[in-house]
Amino acid sequence: MLDLARKAAELIVARMDRLPEENAWDGEFRQILADQLMEKPPENGQPAEEVLEQVAHDILPFTTRLDHPRCFGFIPSSPTWPGVLADFMAAGYNINACTWLVASGPSQVELVVIDWFRQWLGYPESAGGVLTSGGSAASVNAFVAARENAGHPERATVYMSNQSHSAQIRAARIIGIRTEHIRMIPVDGRYRLDVEALTRAVSGDRAAGLNPVAVCANAGATSTGAIDPLEAMADYCAGEGIWLHVDAAYGGFAAVTEKGKKLLRGIERADSVGLDAHKWFFQPYEAGCLMVKDVNTLENAFGIHHDVLQDTIWGADHPNFSDRGLQLSRSFRALKIWMSVQVFGMAAFRQAVSNGMDLAARAEDHVRESPVLELLNPASLGVICFRFNPGKNNIDENGLEQINRTILARVFWEDPAFLSSTSLKGIFALRLCIINHNTTWEDVHETLEAVGRFGTEALG
Repeated sequence: MLDLARKAAELIVARMDRLPEENAWDGEFRQILADQLMEKPPENGQPAEEVLEQVAHDILPFTTRLDHPRCFGFIPSSPTWPGVLADFMAAGYNINACTWLVASGPSQVELVVIDWFRQWLGYPESAGGVLTSGGSAASVNAFVAARENAGHPERATVYMSNQSHSAQIRAARIIGIRTEHIRMIPVDGRYRLDVEALTRAVSGDRAAGLNPVAVCANAGATSTGAIDPLEAMADYCAGEGIWLHVDAAYGGFAAVTEKGKKLLRGIERADSVGLDAHKWFFQPYEAGCLMVKDVNTLENAFGIHHDVLQDTIWGADHPNFSDRGLQLSRSFRALKIWMSVQVFGMAAFRQAVSNGMDLAARAEDHVRESPVLELLNPASLGVICFRFNPGKNNIDENGLEQINRTILARVFWEDPAFLSSTSLKGIFALRLCIINHNTTWEDVHETLEAVGRFGTEALG
């Protein structure tokens, strides 16, 4: 067992060591992988070391290397080594963090981590939460709590920006909101929700006999990093008696920095906040969280008596996390966060989060100064949107889109970096999300230079 554990650790460390010299993305076509892997399960076992080698060489490499310093696509993830080891230990100890009786030590650690999050968000002591698989599960839990808090009305409606993540739409559907009652509110020039448009939508729905149950704000929209006007939305929702949920899956951990706290002002007034520690808090997957301003709203929605679990009731001071969300069986997600903070300290985390914002701002300056790049949205948190557009060549929008699609494909296949695209009011945009704690300005600069070079070659 120890020999195999050492072998696994050696393979992982070797992979991390060579990561900067490899490409940020490697993929393979399904038929090729099926030819290698699609087979009947073996009747008899194989040497475990050979199986480890096969996993390391034939399966795991064919991925986006989300922790690569030049992985800027979607929302990357760069986990700490203590976080990786914490998942290994939690699996080895076979922890089920479902109830206090089954996992009292792990439950206390989850309470500690949740209280850290509470303080960073500026939530009151009445607040609490539950760790989840990610932002999608956190959104479902939040919308269930919002629906129950509203009295589970018929003809319910929810509201969100047209820049909101698809997880919010999916969560609304899961809790029974009809598709035609999910309102996508327009945004301003910086892709932030228009509060006046929200007001009109809610008033119109109430006049039509519909029942608003929740408004969802972005605190780091996935496409642009945009932060909705949280204070104005909190004022409005408080006055209307509507649950305010903030999707801060990637952007919420900016709150550990002074700059981030100012940018996220008003988040502490939300009824619920979704966070993903596997994004900008540098943890391995999965490490999501739902925080609520009043923890009773979660327990009122999810606490269900079951005879076979009657022995798990220890009293109010011994919470069962299964009473706060959709999961009963739960992995011990809090350990990796707790161990990482214990090993590195918060100063290191604040510096790492700040580095992402600083590099994004520097990338914005570079794009503004470039003769061939066009800024489509200023840097917000760690995200910047831009495109190749030399301007003086009189290329129409279709032509620009084709050139930028060509650039994206060439980055995929020819450049060490990985970036992704989005659509901003119908315009095809290239997008960098810069949140890896190992990323340097050289990584960002050389990627931007590659975009300009590929675009210039496409013109020729």
